[in-house]
Amino acid sequence: MSEAELIVRLLLSAALGSLIGLERELAQKIAGLRTHSLVCFGACLFTVTSIYYFSVDPARIASAIVAGIGFIGAGAIVAQRGNIRGVTTAASLWAVAGIGLVIGVGGYLIGLAATAIALVILESRKLEKSKSKDY
Repeated sequence: MSEAELIVRLLLSAALGSLIGLERELAQKIAGLRTHSLVCFGACLFTVTSIYYFSVDPARIASAIVAGIGFIGAGAIVAQRGNIRGVTTAASLWAVAGIGLVIGVGGYLIGLAATAIALVILESRKLEKSKSKDY
C-alpha cells in the first residue's frame, strides 16, 4: 500500500465527515463541520496507522474507536431543564467514526453509501417537524 493511497483515504474521510458536519452546522447543532470532519479523519488515521504501520487487528481498532467516540458523543449531549438535546448529533459523530474506519480499511463504496444514508436520515428531521405541526 503506497503512502499516496493512504493520504487519499485520509482526505476522503475528512471530506465525507465534512458533508455530515455541514448538515449539522446548517442545523445549528453543537458539533458541526470541523468536529465531524476531525472525528471521521481521526478514525481513519487511527485505522490506517494501526493496520499499515503496526499490523494491528482491525477488529481491535474498531472496538477502540467505538469506545473512544462514546466520550466525545457524551459531550454533545446536554440536559437542560428536563430536555435532552444533542442525541442525534452524538449519533452522527458515532456514524462518522464508522465512516472513517471503513474508509481507513479501503471500503470506499461503503463509506460513500454510509455518508449518503446518514445525510438522508439527518434530513428526515424536516419530516418530523412538519408532522408535529399537524397535531
